[in-house]
Amino acid sequence: MFFNEIHERIRFVFLISIIILLAIIIKVFYIQVFSYQKLNTLAENLWSRQLPIKADRGLILDRNGKVLADNITTVSLVVVPGQIKEPEEVAHSLANILHSNYQDMLGHVTKSTSIERVHPEGRRLSYDIAEQINALNYDGVYLLKESKRYYPYETVLSHVLGYVGIDNQGLSGLELYYDDYLTGADGAIKYFSDGKGNKLELTEVYEAPTSGITLKLTIDMDLQMVIENELDNVLAKYNPEQALIMAMDPKTGAILGMASRPNFNSNKYQEYKTEVINRNLPIWMTYEPGSTFKIITLSAALEEQTINLFEDSFYDSGSINVDGATIHCWKAGGHGQETMLQVVENSCNPGFVHIGQTLGAQTLMSYINKYGFGKKTGIDLNGESSGILFDLNKMGPVELATTSFGQGISVTPLQQIRAVSAAINGGNLYTPYIVDSLLESETNSLIKQIEPKLVGHPISQETSSLVRYALESVVANGSGKNAYIENYRVGGKTGTAQKVQDGKYLSGNYILSFIGFLPANDPEIIVYVAIDNPKGVTQYGGVVSAPVAKNVLTSAIEILNIAPSKEGMEREYSWLDKKYIVLPNVIGKTKKEATQILKGFKIEYSGTGDKVIYQSPEAGYYAPEGETIKLLLG
Repeated sequence: MFFNEIHERIRFVFLISIIILLAIIIKVFYIQVFSYQKLNTLAENLWSRQLPIKADRGLILDRNGKVLADNITTVSLVVVPGQIKEPEEVAHSLANILHSNYQDMLGHVTKSTSIERVHPEGRRLSYDIAEQINALNYDGVYLLKESKRYYPYETVLSHVLGYVGIDNQGLSGLELYYDDYLTGADGAIKYFSDGKGNKLELTEVYEAPTSGITLKLTIDMDLQMVIENELDNVLAKYNPEQALIMAMDPKTGAILGMASRPNFNSNKYQEYKTEVINRNLPIWMTYEPGSTFKIITLSAALEEQTINLFEDSFYDSGSINVDGATIHCWKAGGHGQETMLQVVENSCNPGFVHIGQTLGAQTLMSYINKYGFGKKTGIDLNGESSGILFDLNKMGPVELATTSFGQGISVTPLQQIRAVSAAINGGNLYTPYIVDSLLESETNSLIKQIEPKLVGHPISQETSSLVRYALESVVANGSGKNAYIENYRVGGKTGTAQKVQDGKYLSGNYILSFIGFLPANDPEIIVYVAIDNPKGVTQYGGVVSAPVAKNVLTSAIEILNIAPSKEGMEREYSWLDKKYIVLPNVIGKTKKEATQILKGFKIEYSGTGDKVIYQSPEAGYYAPEGETIKLLLG
């Protein structure tokens, strides 16, 4: 019995031992198989360190691939306090090289941290400074690659591109709006150290940074440079308070060019006032649009069929009385009897008051809302304004009258160019946009294509066709003559808006504007120009802004490869204007006959024979009197 008890105890102890052994085996198996990665990571974190390598921001390109926002490589100073053996000596040497405070530098090199970035004096160092620090060869002192944003065109497109801070974070413009896309993933150099921070002689691991996504814009840099040059000329000639020019594809809402003055150098944004760098006037500025807004009133009346351009008429005596208020025409004595088309050509305020009255406040405001006024357009930029409209419930006869010709309401230039685009493109309202596509940074392969976004149909195609006709007539026969381009069909509308300050209209202080497009029958580009209080000139949009728009449109003809046309309206010339004549066809004529037909032109002959077999310019196009016509004989 005694031996039985011993055997029982032995078996019990053996069983317990087996259970304990199995538990140990299971635990070891669990640690090795299931918890290895977690425990290994925790262990590595105790003795591994990382020296950060900053990633490049994604590039910003124009529609043709020109680089608008680039990166240049610089270096920054990083110290590992645990590896520094003589902190006072290191601090003194670094402070001397960087021309910084010794105590501040000592604070950096003795700070109780694994890695310390010397900021701001150690950021983005020049090559000479970096060489001096590198020559010291101190333990624990590192120079790491850092990317710095660089804008090769400096002031060009500055408000659209924006700028970045010292840590490469977007602070304005596209840099801010698309910051999540443009920001890359940082890399690192991993090394191992002991508990005191001393570097161990183990293999370093390099993790390469990943650059941000590339943005390809709708902007055409050739056209943008034309816009920038025109604005510089406006500043030099008129000394305005502000000025802006926008160009857009009216069929899609794609922005082709956008600039304003004052502007700034994105590389040196710190040197400018906040009001300058943070105010992108084409999307931020709000003001009474003046006569360019008459396009909206006209389109609404044509859509509702309350007027007929050719059959209805209006007598302009020079003013019109509305509920006791007298509204004057810009022309003293008025224009007399006019067709509705002539009301548009002459930009006649009393005539447009009449057009507004045929619509009524509710109908006119419904179209203003359909065109997107009073709310943001949704463009991919920060800082957009909404504008201000009359409350329909408080809109009396006078408010209806002034709204009809663009006074008493407040809009942004972007809202205006977008709405007019819808009025001339067949009645389609689009969301304006600047980024065309997102590209992979290394291969430039397409990640995402941005498609035009259609958001409304304020008018029909038939109405839009009539609007285009009327606006082409404005340029050929009316107030927009200074935007006329021979052999091209140009449509447009002038605007002269009196400015408001403290609830009162300023005397002799106007925003002069012009909105123009071509070809008038099938628009490929629309341009909006607004010049705030130009000095030393008659303050009319047709005098100041129309010629500027003409220069931009003329350049766009070549840039966008727009073909000439023989079908445009002939311009009415005054005795001051340079005369243009439609060239007759002299091919097949004798030399003597051709000379007689082309009287008034200079003729340059080439070839032999007596018959004309080729002429340049081609017959049917306009040519200025006195121009040289080249004829080939054969």
